[in-house]
Amino acid sequence: MLATSSSDDEDYDPKKSQPQNKSPFLPGSRSGQPNRDQTKSPYNPTINGLSNLSINGDANSLRSSFSTSNEADNFSRQNNRNQSSFRNSSFKSNSSASTIGGNTLSPGNLHTPKSSPRRKGTPGRQLPRRPGDTASFSSSLNDRVVDDESDDNSEYNYEAHYAHPNNLLNQTSDEEAEENQLCRNDLDNQSQNDDSDGTMLSAARKNKKNAQNLEELQNQAALVAQQNEALKEAEMHKKRLQIYVFVCRCIAYPFIAKQPTDMVRRQMKITKQQLQSIKDNFDLFLQNKMSNLEADEAFTNAVRSYYEVFLKSDRITKMVNTGSCSASDFRDVFKNNIEKRVRSLPEIDGLSKETVLSSWMAKFDIIFKYNEENNVSNAIASRRHSRNLNLSNNSMSSECILTKEQLYDLFQNILGIKKFEHQLIFNAAQLDNGDEQAATIRRELDSRMKQTENIQKQNGLMPKFVHKNMESTYIEELKQSISLLMNHLDNQPVGASESKLRLKRTQAKSDNHHHHDENEPCLSKSDVVLNFQIEVVVMEVKGLKSLPPNRIVFCVMEVQGHSKLQTDQAEASRPIWDTSGDFKTHQPLPIIKVKLCMETQNILQDNKELGRVVLRPDPNFTRAATWYVMDKSNSKFQDELKIKLTVRIDKPGNLKMCGWCYCLGKNVWKKWKKRYLCLVQVSQYTFVLCSYMEKKSEPRELMTLDNFTVDYADTDPELKALGGRFFFNAVKEGDNVSFATDEEAERQLWIQALYRATGQSHKPTPPSSNSTLVAREQGDADRARKHGMEEFIQADPSTFNHNDLFKIFQTATLDFRLNDQFCCLGWFSPGQIFVLDEYQARYGVRGCYRHLCYLSDLLDRAEQGNIIDPTLLHYSFAFCACHVHGNRPDGIGTVTNEEKVKFDEIKERLRNLLEYQITHFRFCFPFGRPEGALKQTLSLLERVLMKDIVTPVTPDEVKAVIRKCLENAALVNYTRLSQVAKVEDSLYNTDTTPKKKVEDLIHLAELCIDLLQQNEEHHSEIDLNSLDFLLPSNYRLPIDGKKYKKIDNRYKKMIYLFERHKIKSQNNFRFREESRILLKRILKHRHKFLNNSGFTFNPNEKIYSYDSANRSKYLNFMLSEKFKYKSYPRKNYKQDSIQSFAWFCELLVEHEEIFWSLFAVDMDHVLEQQAPDSWDSFPLFQLLNDYLRNHPSLNDGRFHKHLQLAFAPLVVRYVDLMESSIGQSIHKGFEKENWKNRGQGCATSEDMLWKLDALQSFIKDLHWPDDDFAEHLENRLKQMAADMIEACSGRVMKHFDSWTKKGIILLTTGTDYVFPQECCVMVNVVIDCKVQALKLCGLNSGDLNRYHAKIDEVLEKSLIEMNKQLVAKLLSVLDGLLKKLSRYDEGTFISSILSLTKPVNELGQSYVTFIGLNLDVLRQKINDELFILGAFEQWYNEQINMVYSWLSERLEISLHPYQLACLTLIVKKIRNNFELQGVSDKMLESKTYSAIISRLNVEEANQALK
Repeated sequence: MLATSSSDDEDYDPKKSQPQNKSPFLPGSRSGQPNRDQTKSPYNPTINGLSNLSINGDANSLRSSFSTSNEADNFSRQNNRNQSSFRNSSFKSNSSASTIGGNTLSPGNLHTPKSSPRRKGTPGRQLPRRPGDTASFSSSLNDRVVDDESDDNSEYNYEAHYAHPNNLLNQTSDEEAEENQLCRNDLDNQSQNDDSDGTMLSAARKNKKNAQNLEELQNQAALVAQQNEALKEAEMHKKRLQIYVFVCRCIAYPFIAKQPTDMVRRQMKITKQQLQSIKDNFDLFLQNKMSNLEADEAFTNAVRSYYEVFLKSDRITKMVNTGSCSASDFRDVFKNNIEKRVRSLPEIDGLSKETVLSSWMAKFDIIFKYNEENNVSNAIASRRHSRNLNLSNNSMSSECILTKEQLYDLFQNILGIKKFEHQLIFNAAQLDNGDEQAATIRRELDSRMKQTENIQKQNGLMPKFVHKNMESTYIEELKQSISLLMNHLDNQPVGASESKLRLKRTQAKSDNHHHHDENEPCLSKSDVVLNFQIEVVVMEVKGLKSLPPNRIVFCVMEVQGHSKLQTDQAEASRPIWDTSGDFKTHQPLPIIKVKLCMETQNILQDNKELGRVVLRPDPNFTRAATWYVMDKSNSKFQDELKIKLTVRIDKPGNLKMCGWCYCLGKNVWKKWKKRYLCLVQVSQYTFVLCSYMEKKSEPRELMTLDNFTVDYADTDPELKALGGRFFFNAVKEGDNVSFATDEEAERQLWIQALYRATGQSHKPTPPSSNSTLVAREQGDADRARKHGMEEFIQADPSTFNHNDLFKIFQTATLDFRLNDQFCCLGWFSPGQIFVLDEYQARYGVRGCYRHLCYLSDLLDRAEQGNIIDPTLLHYSFAFCACHVHGNRPDGIGTVTNEEKVKFDEIKERLRNLLEYQITHFRFCFPFGRPEGALKQTLSLLERVLMKDIVTPVTPDEVKAVIRKCLENAALVNYTRLSQVAKVEDSLYNTDTTPKKKVEDLIHLAELCIDLLQQNEEHHSEIDLNSLDFLLPSNYRLPIDGKKYKKIDNRYKKMIYLFERHKIKSQNNFRFREESRILLKRILKHRHKFLNNSGFTFNPNEKIYSYDSANRSKYLNFMLSEKFKYKSYPRKNYKQDSIQSFAWFCELLVEHEEIFWSLFAVDMDHVLEQQAPDSWDSFPLFQLLNDYLRNHPSLNDGRFHKHLQLAFAPLVVRYVDLMESSIGQSIHKGFEKENWKNRGQGCATSEDMLWKLDALQSFIKDLHWPDDDFAEHLENRLKQMAADMIEACSGRVMKHFDSWTKKGIILLTTGTDYVFPQECCVMVNVVIDCKVQALKLCGLNSGDLNRYHAKIDEVLEKSLIEMNKQLVAKLLSVLDGLLKKLSRYDEGTFISSILSLTKPVNELGQSYVTFIGLNLDVLRQKINDELFILGAFEQWYNEQINMVYSWLSERLEISLHPYQLACLTLIVKKIRNNFELQGVSDKMLESKTYSAIISRLNVEEANQALK
């Protein structure tokens, strides 16, 4: 046989792999002389290292480039078997061909396509020979031809291949060896020849020749490597076949493990194609191309955020590529995102937020599955993808309970077993025969028990343990495990009658195991009970010719000793019933009677029997419908009656074999005679051979088969003369029983049944016989032997190292599981768990070793980028830690040195992995997926840091490790974020403008904020959710109990609200107890608690209420030093949730502070390069400060204070410059003001007020976190506004005085005067300043009198002065008009002259026009209604008083008609016009006005009398 490595990780042994006769083809060997270098490596260095050489390389470089090509390789190369083909190689093929795994393996062709299987007598296919190929292969047995005797349906010949492995070793001819030696000599001398007197032509030729030789050597090295690959694949396939045989036995007859039904059902993976399809769906929705889906703006924004942040993330793409993401993860992330958005929405009457959430999730599902319903090509691609996988567990059934056939298919795919190989194993191993499998298990357990005894006797077989005294414990463990397996096997049901014997078997087993006294009965005859089900079907009767057609006939069925059954009645013309009768009996040889009766017409007579049939079946009697001749009851009845019957007998499960045999024994069956024997299985370890008589339920004699050995026997002539032809016997110490049958097939069946029952290690071998029946029985075994399967099937499991086999098996299962279509995260499926458990228990694989290998495989996959559930790692590591540290629940067990070393290695690897995952938590657990993974990782890290399973690790040590990880995480996150933003080069590039640097820095700050917000949203489960039991729970506390009688009603209400707030909490004893203790501390420190923990006082209800928005504040208070939480005393209380994660909040804060400190370096660098008067960096401060001031932990932190220190000088300088700018604009603006109306005032005032408001709004929007500095800024800005408005008012008053003095009354009447619009604008400016002063000068604290009262007083005086000047200017027109009317007074000289002109009322008309025009101007141009109304009232009152004074001076004289006409018109029009402008009636109807009207009426009367 081919010498192979003894273990999976052992290096390839060159001494074992080389043939005894050295081939001359090996480089360096000439004329059959071996090369010296061959003793160091299996192949010459000039072959293995050729791929690293150049054309001009020399021999030294060849030797230096040597690299061993025979290191141990991973057995997972089975998946890439078809890639190593030799179709482009050419060599001689003179040796025999072998097959490995369906591919023809020969020196000339190592891989033949599956479509061209070798047939009987077909030689191995040879490849065409290329020019320059001189290599040839020949085996040590030249011209040997292996006769493949397989039939046409076979493709493999394992026997030929494994029997002659030397056919695969590389061997060469003498000529090729000489050429290789010459090539090396040329390479050694090449450099010397080139440096000497060599010509260019000779050098080129030599280089060309050397290149050709080098290429040939490289091809030879490739062939050698491929041959080694084929050898390893062949060896691995042998191991996998052997493993599959053991696995098939575990599946065929499981008696220990069961398929778990409580495992979490895994979701389907999201593939790359599905991810792209999902992105396209959401992109279509955002482009409004889904006409059948209506959505509001809020939902669209939520989807856009989900699409941009989650779906387009590289982390999700990586997660999908590793197969660690499912559709439920996509849904959960969206749900968590919208829950926060919906909570922030305002309440809508009649529409609850739960309804909104449900509606949004329904729309999300529509978008998510949109392409599946509308895109047919996607469905076709999905089907093509599933066809390419071609895995049996691709359906959802792989996550459920699997049948045996499904398990066979599953593990065929896992181990790479061909279908026909499985069929050979299935048939040859009789996997469908439960009795054979149970017998195999019994033999295996007996072999293991003997092996245990050998280990106990020979110390060299004992493994090395960490303590010497564990050797005896190890033997006890082995024996206990084997005894446990025996008990499990013994408890397996074997039939309907074993329950009655279970107790007795258990009690007698230990005695029979050590004492072999045949005379001591273990079982009585009454204990062996067989239950048979007999079905008799009466179909029809023929031959009733003499009976009248209308006579009634029927049949009666009877099993002796049981009640009779009768069929329905039928007419004699058509006696058909097809009626079945079921009987139960304990008799192996019952008698069945079927009678045909005729109904008599006389009711006093019994029914007449016409005929009967008596059957004597045995348990093997099962016949289809058969005609039987009935015995007539009356000889006078001439008809020949026949009846058609079907008889079926169902054997009980505990009846393994029955039939007629001749037997002769020493203690039982002492006479050679033919008896009916039944092999009855009482339990899995007890079989009884019983002899029965006809119509008897109890056996006549019985014999237990304990310690018997059955085998074929030679023919005894004496006994053969008495009966029996084919002999066999059962022998044990002190007893010998001979048996004989009439047929050879019966003997074969009996021997097989007794072989299974005795559990003997010796397998009976039939003598040579020409019987075709025997050959047919052995057909499956012979067929398996031809294909090399017999050695796998007949191999003794106790001779294998099942730890190594199980490691290979578990690794292959894990690889298959990770590559299926379920998001398993390393968890096996229920069917895989079932078979692994069964294999481990059945073949004695140590549990610690299993989990150590499992952890090693999981760590390998995790280090390769796959996401492994930390909970799974925690379970396996905890199991191994308990085992290694001697704290197993079932007691102290043995620990081998190998397990201890491997555990220490796994522990160190696991710690490194956990630290890496915590450092890269954003990338190892993107968006908090898998759910709760980070929390479990921290818990596992704490367990890994423990020195042993009992002594807990100190919190400071755990805290130091996690602090270091989070510090590194800050650097990793910021570095990657800078690379994504692509701003690092821009910030430190001298060619970049300062403005561009600030814009890039703002963009980087936005990304930093988004990153930290994502961390809080998806990775904050540790500092909040893990402490949910500190929050108000729904546990009902005994408020009215004795402990709480002193609580007043107000605190009772507070506690009620405290409990009523529904927050997730663990409903177990510990959390309930902690809630009770927490409440005690709350009541003890209630004042401090209520003031600091987020409770708010409701003055209406006079109770405290809890606001969930203050959740973080509450937790920070509970974890602070002021309110140190102490758990209740408990002996076995471990430092878990609180002790482990209470300080994680602080570490997260430190992580964020370090993250921002890295950002501060770039921020300071950019700010230093900004111009002194540049304000482009203020948006950066606003962005960062708005985030930090709302953060519960970063507010007023280190970076926040650094930010304030960096921007405080900029803010002060900005305010100073703005103050100077506003003052200059006031000074220069009013000098150049044209007093055009703009806004609510003029251009200068609008600019001033806008700047003041913008400056205050800007400073207010900064939300400066320092209260003192913020108050200082506010006071300064308010004072500045008051000073600027006061200066503005003074400038306006100066211009108003100058403009009012510019107005000149025209030469005639002066009634053409119109109040200037510029003056109206000035009035508006002062009015606008007064209006804006309330906002610009009033403090936010509510102190309005500090600055606003002073400026308001100044502005009010200015308005009063303007009003006075305005009215005085308008009254001057009336004064001039009255002076003109004075010229018409009686008694003056000019009066008579003016009367000659006969005036009407021209002055009155002009003044009325003047009043209307100025009223309109004031109404339109002045903005303040109150100012206008006050001016109109004052103007009206002064006009009336002036007219009244003028009339009072002329009481003694009469008015001239012209005077009367003008005054009458003026007075009436004044009243009407001012009444239309809103002057009150009280003001209009004054006493003065009434006196004037009375005087004018009197004058009119006098004029009328004249």
